[in-house]
Amino acid sequence: MKKNLFIFTAFMFLTNFCVHAQILEPVKWSYAAKKVNDKEAVVYVKSTINPGWHLYSQFVKEGGPVPTAFTFAPSKTYILVGKTIEPKPITKNEPAFSMEVSYFERTVVFQQKLKLIAKSTVVKGKVEFMICNDKQCLPPSEVEFSVAVK
Repeated sequence: MKKNLFIFTAFMFLTNFCVHAQILEPVKWSYAAKKVNDKEAVVYVKSTINPGWHLYSQFVKEGGPVPTAFTFAPSKTYILVGKTIEPKPITKNEPAFSMEVSYFERTVVFQQKLKLIAKSTVVKGKVEFMICNDKQCLPPSEVEFSVAVK
């Protein structure tokens, strides 16, 4: 009887622990590329953000949240043209950071222009980002991506 009670108690404890240990993922990333012509292409990095959450701009002042940042792997098949661009963000005073902060809600599409050296290529890289809601901020995360340009 004691053995059954122990097993039941252990099972309930582990079940409760697993339910509370779920990982929050309030942002999903998707990637695409489009050729403009034989020598140029654009890589699109789209973020879909759960309601109530904010994804921060690439241009956040020091002392604020971690800005979104893109790193592209070096390649002999393409050259980056300029910096990754973003649409106009929402800019508001955020009490958590005691400053004006620029961020995105719902969806945002970042764009990176490329000069193509080869007819087709695979663009690899990573995006580092931080996401917050009005109750919490999640630690900065990195997501790797790979997108074919054909």
